[in-house]
Order: sequence, then structure tokens, then C-alpha cells
Amino acid sequence: MHAPPTDRQPQPQPQPLPPQIPPMPVSPPTPPAGLHYKARRALWDTLWDNKAVRAGAVFLLLALCGLIILALVREQTGTEGFLVGLGLAVLPVPLLIAAFRWMDRVDPKPWRNLVFAFAWGACAATLVALLANGYATRWLLSAVDVTQRDDPSTWGATFVAPVVEESAKGVAILLLYLFRRRDFNGIVDGVVVAGITATGFAFTENILYLGNAFADDQSFGYSGLPTTTAATFFIRVLMSPFAHPLFTSMTGLGFGLAATLAARRRVLRTLVPFLALLTAMLLHALWNGSATLPNGGFLAVYALFMVPVFGLLTWLVIWSRQNELRTILAELPAYQAAGWLTPPEPLALSSMRARGIARDLARRTGGAPAARTVAEYISFATSLAFLRHRAQRGTPDPHFTAREQELLHHLWQRRTTAQPALAQAVTTIPRPYPTPYPPQWGPAPGQWQGWPPQR
Repeated sequence: MHAPPTDRQPQPQPQPLPPQIPPMPVSPPTPPAGLHYKARRALWDTLWDNKAVRAGAVFLLLALCGLIILALVREQTGTEGFLVGLGLAVLPVPLLIAAFRWMDRVDPKPWRNLVFAFAWGACAATLVALLANGYATRWLLSAVDVTQRDDPSTWGATFVAPVVEESAKGVAILLLYLFRRRDFNGIVDGVVVAGITATGFAFTENILYLGNAFADDQSFGYSGLPTTTAATFFIRVLMSPFAHPLFTSMTGLGFGLAATLAARRRVLRTLVPFLALLTAMLLHALWNGSATLPNGGFLAVYALFMVPVFGLLTWLVIWSRQNELRTILAELPAYQAAGWLTPPEPLALSSMRARGIARDLARRTGGAPAARTVAEYISFATSLAFLRHRAQRGTPDPHFTAREQELLHHLWQRRTTAQPALAQAVTTIPRPYPTPYPPQWGPAPGQWQGWPPQR
């Protein structure tokens, strides 16, 4: 019998496990869809499976609407009036877009969504309004027994234009809500999309009004400041550039609230946007009708109603933006506990100041590519937090697991550059910390010098 060998073969060393994905939050089950719905959905998916086909169809539709509205506006204002109106109408557009982009800084929407919203408002919605307002006004005057038939413009502006225009602008919000649901998370998203759409609508409408005013001044030989063009510019561009964005933001607010409701609450998710659209129409009708009020009624409505509503909406959007940052702080610790994030990151990613400092630090050490990497890391982490939050509130992404793994993969690829910058930036946040300090946030402030650990 042979004795067992005295030397043993070297055993393989265990490898460290990769970070684990936290379990998906449990959401209430949704009832199965009917057979007819599945068949229609399969047909729709087959027709629209190619992204190039969808993008090409939308581009051709908006381009066609743009050419038609361009020809119609130029026909009404003349070439010279069109150019003057275009030059004056474009002035508030960059400021309005910058304001809405500032609101959207926490989770910026893709530029393609915003370009679509602006183009829809400037081309499709204005074309519908220009064609439908006249027909609807004539129908209203013929169907309703009124005593002031000599002033159809007042009836059209008060009762027809709000319904037609707000419905046309609301279509853009509806389309993005249905087909870009991943980018539609709450109130801020709805207001931003609505505001950009209304900015495009007001841009084209201002070209028409200012061009017509300039043509009138030219025909009557007016010049200088006391002209119709100057008065129109003051009222539409300087005094009330937020009018159309304010009206349509009511519709966006409704869709934003609907996006936060669970899928099982179908009636409420349909009713809220509809009531919000009616509110937008009422505000628009009040604004247009106030122009005919005597003894400074327009200024009274402007100062006592429109300005407070605008201030209330601004406060609501800012509060919602802060709530988005709180959502990031609440959702990301699950991924930090699983090993995907370092302890400083949930707090750093929930602070706009720390985000900016992290990008600046990366730019100083690695240049523009490093700053871009940190910005991408912040964007993916924010999307990850909102993805998990939607699942917790009962509106999960149908492809939750695949989307979660995709976002985590992007974070893992960029962690080497982004995590040190975020760990250094979080120490500069001038904010109070709760006591006792939550253990799930990792080390307390001032104890992160060792982060991130060496892998």
C-alpha cells in the first residue's frame, strides 16, 4: 500500500464577488391585458419597431407643418413684416429656454425631446390654431344667438382660441408622456416639456402679431416709439413672455402628476390630465378676455391673478426639484449597500453644489473628457434612482431589470474617474446633517479621506 503524498496541490483562492444588485421593489401586480390590446400592441410594435422610421416620420410631419406655417405667416405679414417680426420674436426665446433648462438640471431631459416639443409648438400647434380658430369662430357665431356679432374677434379670442390652442399644444405633452415614458417622471418633467412647447408656439405667434403690427404701421406711415409695433412688442415680449408657458404648464402639471400615480389607478391617471387641460383653457380664456375689459381691467387681471399664479407655479416647480434631490438621497443607498456606490455618493449626487464641484475637480485633473465622464456618471446615477423610485410607487418600468443592469454597467465603467471627484466634492456641502448620522450613508462627513477604497 502506498503512503499518501505529503505535499498538497495549491488550492485556487476565492475571488471577490462583484457587487450584487438589490432586489426590485415589490409593486402591486397589474391585471393582464386583454387579447385585443395585445394584438393591437403587437401590430403597433411591428410598424414602429424601426427608430429611423419613427424619427423620419416625425421629422417630415414637422417640416411640412413648418413650411406651411411659414408660407401662411409670410402671406399675412409680407416679407418685410415677417423679417421684422422674426427678429423681435426671437428675443425672449433663449431666456425662456434657459429658465426651463435650469428647472430641469436635476435630471436633464434629452435634447431630442425638447427639440421635438419646441418644433411641435412652433410648427404643428400654430398651424392647427391658425387654420382651426377661424372656422371654429364662425361656427360658434352661427350656432349661438349672440347680440355682438359685429365683434367676432372677441368671441374667437375668448371662447375658441383657448380650446384650440391648448389642445394643440397638449398633444406634444401627450406624445412624450406615452412614447418617452422613461423620461417623464414627475411634475418638473411635465412643466418643462409644456413650457418648451408653449415657447415655440408663442415664438411663431409673436412673428405673426409683430409682423402684422409692422405692416399696419407701414401702411399708415407711423414711425418712432408710439407705434403699433412698439406697443405689441411691449405687451407680448416684455410684459408677458411667460403667458403661453404659464397656460400650457397647467397641462404639463397634470401629466406630471399622472406619471406619479400607480398603474392600477387608471381613472385618476386619465382624469387628472383632462382637468389640468381645462384649467389651462380657463386661464387662457381669462387672459384673452381681460384685453376687452374697460378701465384697466387687463392690468388688474395681470397683477392680481396672472402674476400670483406664475409665482405659485414657480414655487411648486422649485419644491418638486428639491423633492427629486431627496428621492436620489433616499434611493441610492440601496446600491451603495450592495457595493456599486461608495458611501459619499448618495449625498453628493443629491446636491447640485456637489455635482458642480465634482465636474470642476475632474476638469482640473483630467480636462474636458473627465468632466464629461463625471457628468455622465451623475446622469446615469440619477436615472437609476428614479427608476427604482418608480418601481416603489407602483409604476415600474416594464424592462426594469434590463434597464437597471444597463445603468449599473455605465456607472461601473466610469467609477474610476467619477467616484474620487464626488467623494472630494461632498465635503464642501454647507448643509446640516441629521443626528444621529444615518449608518446607511456610510462614514460621517470628515471621515471620507479613505474613499474610495482601493480595489
